[in-house]
Amino acid sequence: MIVCSCNVLTDHDVRNAVNGAEDLPRNAKQIYGCLGCSAECGRCARTLKTIIDEALGACAKACCAGCPHSALHADSHSPH
Repeated sequence: MIVCSCNVLTDHDVRNAVNGAEDLPRNAKQIYGCLGCSAECGRCARTLKTIIDEALGACAKACCAGCPHSALHADSHSPH
């Protein structure tokens, strides 16, 4: 289903961007960046946020210490 008619983005595009991004996009602006476009009219922002939250599951609310995403995030910022 097309969720952003300005950029012709589908719900699958958004889910793939969430699942494939290293930094786990959590808002519409970050999704647009992952997909190489930008917001136009903004009517899709609420729908994008809903899809992001569904794709992230429990992590959408807040990552906790036991969450694999927070461990991934911590690893990417640790000094080598």
